Parts: sequence; C-alpha cells; structure tokens
Amino acid sequence: MSAAELAALSAEVAECRACPRLVAWREEVARVKRAAFAGEDYWGRPVPGLGDPEARVLVLGLAPAAHGGNRTGRVFTGDRSGDWLFGALHRAGYANQPTSVARDDGLELRDCYITAAVKCAPPQNRPLPEERDRCRPFLDRELALLERVRVIVCLGAFGWDAALRALTAAREPAPRPRPKFGHGAEARVGRYTLLGSYHPSQQNTFTGRLTTDMLDAVFTKARELSTQGV
Repeated sequence: MSAAELAALSAEVAECRACPRLVAWREEVARVKRAAFAGEDYWGRPVPGLGDPEARVLVLGLAPAAHGGNRTGRVFTGDRSGDWLFGALHRAGYANQPTSVARDDGLELRDCYITAAVKCAPPQNRPLPEERDRCRPFLDRELALLERVRVIVCLGAFGWDAALRALTAAREPAPRPRPKFGHGAEARVGRYTLLGSYHPSQQNTFTGRLTTDMLDAVFTKARELSTQGV
C-alpha cells in the first residue's frame, strides 16, 4: 500500500503553491533558464522524493537545486551534488547506475529513498524558517509511509535539523542534550539512527572538505546499521 500512497503524496507535493516566495523563484528560474539548458523545458515545481518504498535508508537533503532538481523534476538530478551522491549510492549498492541526469534515464534505487526537507528550490539555496516549517508535513508523511526506514543520512546541518524536527513531531524520544551535526555524527532517536554527512555541494567537494572516501564511509555505516538484526 505504501507505494501507492507515496505516489499519491508525490503528486500532491508537485502541485503545492503554499510558499509565494518559493513559487515565484522556482518559476522565474524555469522561465529565464541557464544558458546551458536554454533548449530544455524546466520542471519549475516542487520536487517529490524518489526511491524504494521498502527502503531502510532515507537520504535527506536541503532542497532542490535551481538548475538541478528544479530543471529535471527529480531530486538531486542534473547537478554536481547529484553526481557525487548517486556515485556513492551506486558504489554502496543502493543505485543501479552511478549517474542521475533525467527522470527517464533508467535509474532505480534499492533499499534507499531520497528526499529534501524543502521541496522547492529556494533563492540562494536558503529557505526561510517559515518555509521550512510549512513544508515539514510532507516529510512527516514520507517518514510515516516509509515504515521500514531505520537510518536517516542527513546531508548537511539543515538536513540534520530537519530530521530532528520531524522525529520530534512524530514523538520519537530524542536524546538530551540535542545531538550536534558533524560529518560522521551518529545519534539514536527512537527507532531511527541519524548519520551526519557534509552535503556533497561544490563548496565542500571542490575544497576537499568532503571526499569520495568520506561519503562512501557514511553509506557503508548506513548499510551496517540498517541491516543489524536482519
């Protein structure tokens, strides 16, 4: 049942117009376009999650990139961050191919689901607190439908904070003091384990703050934790 319910939720996400600033921005980007993609039809709408309804690992990012997910209509697809993420997922056995460039490119995820805390591309990649909060019910519902998820890989501090907020709303017992984000950070929250990773953005990958080995280690740990007792 969760597959059909997730599909229905995805359709609902794609029609959302709750945040005027984000609606205006995503549609302006889709209209003006980047020169390299001038001949493409941009998605220009909220971007739903993607993956296996039976996933035990959830990857949680910040928001779609203006010329990535906002262009292609698929989360982490068509930008450099996605190149890093899907390469790591392929090496870890979660993806059938190492690239994600378009919605019809044949990508399949196994035991993994990817979503973003905010479903629309925000200006300067910075959602406002009220936009984050207005979008959170979508994440709450994804978590409720993804009944087998046990590990949440949080890409960046924003993803870490969003996961903690969602799990608090779901009344999962949170540790005290509040767990702090860091690359490789690990926190048990009720039935879930949060794993922190630096976001695979260019500011981290170009500077060497995040390396392929570091990202691979996170997904190796996610596999280990999600299959304990199986």
